[in-house]
Amino acid sequence: MDEDVRPFQVDIADAAIEDLHDRLRRTRWPEPQTVDDWSQGTPLSYARELCRYWLEDYDWPAAQRRLNQFPQFMTGIDGLDIHFIHVRSPLPDATPLVLTHGWPGSVVEFFKVIGPLTDPVAHGGSPRDAFHVVCPTLPGFGFSGKPAQPGWGTQRIADAWAQLMARLGYPRFGAQGGDWGAMVTMDLGLRHPDHLIGIHLTMVPVVPPRGAAPDDLTEAEQAALAALARHSQEGTGYSKQQSTRPQSVGYGLVDSPAMLAAWIVEKFHAWSDHDGDPATVIARDEMLDNIMLYWLPASGASAARIYWESFGRRERAPIPVPAGCSIFPREIYRPSRRWAQPQFPRLLYWNELAKGGHFAALERPETFVDEVRAAFAAFR
Repeated sequence: MDEDVRPFQVDIADAAIEDLHDRLRRTRWPEPQTVDDWSQGTPLSYARELCRYWLEDYDWPAAQRRLNQFPQFMTGIDGLDIHFIHVRSPLPDATPLVLTHGWPGSVVEFFKVIGPLTDPVAHGGSPRDAFHVVCPTLPGFGFSGKPAQPGWGTQRIADAWAQLMARLGYPRFGAQGGDWGAMVTMDLGLRHPDHLIGIHLTMVPVVPPRGAAPDDLTEAEQAALAALARHSQEGTGYSKQQSTRPQSVGYGLVDSPAMLAAWIVEKFHAWSDHDGDPATVIARDEMLDNIMLYWLPASGASAARIYWESFGRRERAPIPVPAGCSIFPREIYRPSRRWAQPQFPRLLYWNELAKGGHFAALERPETFVDEVRAAFAAFR
């Protein structure tokens, strides 16, 4: 496989869109849920309306232009094609920064923050806040290659990202991530500390140390543990399935656009900070742009496989590089600073936000940009 960096553009044949529309028209719907909330999964009425919009109102040519608004590339790393966005700042001394998405996200998560990060002067920031931004697509996701052999967990992905940044001329760089992107970012800090300026996380997967006395917990810590317990009890069916039988669920995710949309939008509902409808903070076109990056490359099974590869296998050694953490109130993990400190001995930035959830760059792009800027300012 050619290791040269090759330009890439999304260019989908009309036949693929016609096939999508045909499948949406022929969806075989289940009966409605027996409750009036989301506790059994995406409600039938919501799924049907989202799919109706996808079929009748979603403008694919406009969406394809959105997906091509930033320079995109392919390169071969460790035998696999890696798709990525690369936007250089107009300011030559900008800090190189790799942004890593998770599941069920994609590079679409970062579309509203790339401009402010790369050109801060045009968006109310200081020249010191400038970044050269690289947004890779995780292996098995979107237009990146699909691994044919096991072994592509977060540690190998971190090694690939280090190779990618070196290939682009960035021997030292910063890293940012949430969800699986947080795991990859933490592995970068563990495995390539000499190349890392620092890391910033919007999901901080730490829990209180063993032996912590319940009566020693603050009110916020008790609330965070209660929320995590509810998530473990009621909200982890998707991860159990994808971490044990990704191939089985993959048949439906690749064959049925309604299944894919319902599977993903459930997480937009559960994990974003909204008033009852995730579309109030993540526009339907944004949701569908993201879903299209699973549908078009038929990556439902291959993306789910990251759970099988990586779930429960995280290294818990202290991460030696400078770290910053932004805690959003609807995030899955909401640790206190004292819980996080042992994992990040050089924890230089910490902030607990009033609004926002798991998809911070989509939900609260201005806040996300402010947090990234503040964290890397603390690393200087």
